[in-house]
Amino acid sequence: MALIEFDGVVKRYPGAAAPAVARLDLTVEAGEFLTLLGPSGSGKTTTLMMLAGFEPVSAGTIRLDGQPIERLPPHRRGMGVVFQSYSLFPHMTVAQNVGFPLKVRRVPAADAARRVREALARVRLEAFAERRPQQLSGGQQQRVALARALVFEPRLVLLDEPLAALDKRLREELQLEIRRLHRELGVTMVFVTHDQGEAMTLSDRIAVFDQGRIEQIGAPQALYDAPATPFVAGFVGDNNRLLARLEGCDADADGTAWARLSLQGATGADAPLRLRARCSAALAQACADGRPPAQALLCVRPERLRLWPGAGGASAAPPGQAMLPAQVQDCIHQGDHWRVIARAEPALAGADTPPWTVKLAPSALPPGLAAGQTVGLGFGPGDAWAYAPDPQ
Repeated sequence: MALIEFDGVVKRYPGAAAPAVARLDLTVEAGEFLTLLGPSGSGKTTTLMMLAGFEPVSAGTIRLDGQPIERLPPHRRGMGVVFQSYSLFPHMTVAQNVGFPLKVRRVPAADAARRVREALARVRLEAFAERRPQQLSGGQQQRVALARALVFEPRLVLLDEPLAALDKRLREELQLEIRRLHRELGVTMVFVTHDQGEAMTLSDRIAVFDQGRIEQIGAPQALYDAPATPFVAGFVGDNNRLLARLEGCDADADGTAWARLSLQGATGADAPLRLRARCSAALAQACADGRPPAQALLCVRPERLRLWPGAGGASAAPPGQAMLPAQVQDCIHQGDHWRVIARAEPALAGADTPPWTVKLAPSALPPGLAAGQTVGLGFGPGDAWAYAPDPQ
């Protein structure tokens, strides 16, 4: 059942041309891990701060267990909060910092001491109880902040980019710690981040924000495999894109909508290169309503591309595969994979189309591949999505 409900919530700042959050409708289920993901200024942190009570709501209602809370002060909402800056008291020991919420709630000393020990054990800091925050590493301080948010056993914990200040190794380590704690305790968590990898690791669901609105919400795999908009396709993972002429839409036996696309002026020939791609829901609806755009935006994930070397690569595509002729610009070794940067043939993709990226396992990199070589970039219909073009 829904623990938290946002019903038509709006946040406006004085003097701003547009609302920071524009009519937000969102539910958070009891026990789930929901991540608010988006770039800076997209409204995700503002949404969290309204939920915590640190920002007033301009319009709409926020409900906790069905009861409106937008007029309640933060200390009466019973939510644990973890900030990026840790917000620990430097003059207190670790145990005193963790026990502070219990002291405010006047929990008996013996019970408070037990709960502090248990909270520190959960974050594996039992041995650090008498240290001061300045004697701890950044990762250890964030564990203390997490223990403090959990010690009074809240039903809801809010985390505002808590790992952003940590290095990559510590960040990944604490991601797993937070994931473990969520599963062990069953507490509802709402997490804010701009890091899509972090969101994919932690979340049951992700709400992708842009310009004060949710572009798409769903399970991590659903967002990655079936992004609803070009923004989601580009923000949740990498994506290659180019504009193509939309020739029509059709549907197969199971109802999947497909777009028929063409790229004009194939190299050395006047015949267009014809492609097929899955239709986004918005593009399929536009076609069904009889108002298809003249062009569609084609998006393909880097790992879904195949690469054939040599000038004949573009003619080596298996049946059903589209093949885009391109020129290699760079080959970058990134440990577990190679990143090949290639610019598609300008006559097909347009001179201003950004270079495409191909991700290849080390064993799949063609021997001797180097900048300046001609290759074919291949992909099948199921590898590509077609969207209505971004509004200008």
